[in-house]
This record gives sequence, structure tokens and C-alpha cells, in this order.
Amino acid sequence: MTGPDLAFDAALQATLDGKTKPQGALGRIEEVAAVLARVQHSLTPRAETCRHVIFAADHGIAAEGVSAYPQAVTREMVKNFLAGGAAANVFARRFGVDLAVVDAGIAGVPLGLKGLIDARIGAGTANALTGPAMTADDCARAIDAGALIAGDGTSDAASFGEMGIGNTSSAALVAAKLTGVPVADYVGRGTGLDDAGLEAKADVLNRAAARTEDRLEARVALAEYGGFEIAMMAGAMAAAAEQGQLVIVDGFIATVAAACAMEFAPGCERAMIFAHLSAEPGHTRLCDAIDVRPLLHLDMRLGEGTGALLCWPLVQAAAAMLCDMASFDSAGVSGKA
Repeated sequence: MTGPDLAFDAALQATLDGKTKPQGALGRIEEVAAVLARVQHSLTPRAETCRHVIFAADHGIAAEGVSAYPQAVTREMVKNFLAGGAAANVFARRFGVDLAVVDAGIAGVPLGLKGLIDARIGAGTANALTGPAMTADDCARAIDAGALIAGDGTSDAASFGEMGIGNTSSAALVAAKLTGVPVADYVGRGTGLDDAGLEAKADVLNRAAARTEDRLEARVALAEYGGFEIAMMAGAMAAAAEQGQLVIVDGFIATVAAACAMEFAPGCERAMIFAHLSAEPGHTRLCDAIDVRPLLHLDMRLGEGTGALLCWPLVQAAAAMLCDMASFDSAGVSGKA
């Protein structure tokens, strides 16, 4: 994206204020409309097409029992996505969103299934408790692969989701290293750990975090603690923003990817809207740290990009407001005295 355009921003604000409503009365819908208009540099922006990509990968740290579900669920859920049976599929169909599924690094042999995009970097990451999750080269390959998968920018918007048992642990570690605060601030129940499981997860993550300095650059944090799907999603977000697409950011794990993209692709945040506040406690802390405010708060923590998909109709409503809503002048309605 290019930098701010003050003349365009002034025209945009005048357009928003000139609609038949009190100034600011549509609240954050006006905010969404403004982001979309700036991304497309148009006072009549489009919101006709959205492409949703789910990146799937496994995490070596899952061997430490940080998830309530076995690692095999990653492969099983990918098959479910391809069969159209997951929540993300249901929402995407309902809202007319194209959906793609990517093998970024699922454990085991390649699935080789029809419709699955094969971009695997490896058969899951290494165990971040004992050493780097991936090499710096593999991290760079994942980021670059995500940029390619983001496509040619023909869609008006791009949204992203993830699937990977253990990835809330990975995301918590990366968030901690990006912000320089203890990983305990980012630990949550993930797939539904009980109190004992949560305590054990916190212990594992504390020990993993102690391997490195308190604060790391994004690419280093991803290599040390990230997942192939998180790195790939970060690359896709940066590329989609550069191509002039609105980027709809999902929950905790997607926000970690977005925070990484914001560091290695400065300015991409101007193309982003943050969809929902996850029930994962670490998401609130990260949103505060990077100064973003999600649109919805639905107590969701599923992943898959489900929250991002639920925001697509809001984006379409915001575009319709800018394009179709009458102005005080056109409707012959008296404005504010």
C-alpha cells in the first residue's frame, strides 16, 4: 500500500459526514468503510468478492501435551474442510466466499487430496521446547509461499484461517517474544484444556520461552516458536495488502500473524480490519499491545478464520453505505444547523 493521502482522506470524511445521518452515527461501520475506501483509493469501493484461505500445519510442541486433542485431528479436519463440513465451510458458503485449503506442513506423509494446495515446508515443526521450531530458511520459505498463495489481488478482500493442533501454544510464544512480556500473559485453554491441563501448558511454555531473549524480531520469533501455517499466513497478509486487498484478520492466531506482517511489511496494517476478539485471553493482551480493536466479541475461539468470515457481511454493508446511501444534498434532507 501507499502511504496516507491527506486530500483523499478529507474527501472521504466529507463523503461519510454528508450521508443522511448524524455524523458518526453508523459507528464502526464507518470505520470499516474508510479502511476499504483507502485500500481501493475510491469513494465508491467494491466489496463483491472475498477469498478465504485456511493454512494447516502441525507443531512439534504438541508432543508435550499442550492440547486437549491429538495431533491427528489436524489431518482429519483438513479432510473435513475439503468435504465442506466445517464451520468455516458453512459460513463461506452462506456468504458467497471462495475457500481454499493449504497444507503448510501437516505431520506425516502428504495427503495428496484433490483440492488441497500443497505448499508444505515439512512434516510439522520441531519441538520448540528444546530448540527452534524451524530453520530461518524454512521460515523465509513459508512467508514467501504465503505471499504466492495470496494470489494476484483480483478479490476485493482476503481473509485467512488456520488449523493446527498446538498452534495456540505457538502463537502465545511468538506473541510474547514480539511484545517482550512473559508468555504467561498469553496462555489460554486453546482447544479446551481443564485447569490441570492449563497449568501444565503454562509450565511447558514458560520453559520454552526461557530458551531465548525476552524480545525477538518477527522472523526470529517465527523461526524459534512459530508454525508453518502462522508464518505462511503472515506472508499472505502482507502480500494481500500490497496487492490492494482488504485484509480481514481473524482471532488470536491470525492476529499474531498480522503482528508479524506489520513488522516485516510496514504499512500493511492500513489494509487490515480485525474481525473479532477471541475468548483466548492472550488475544486481548496482543490487541492492546499493537493498538487494534476488533469489531465483534462473540466469545469464539475456534480458528479456521470463522470470525473473519462473519465480518464479511459487515464489510459489504459498509461498502453499500458509501456507494448507495443518499447524501443530504441528493435526498433534499436538511443537514445539521
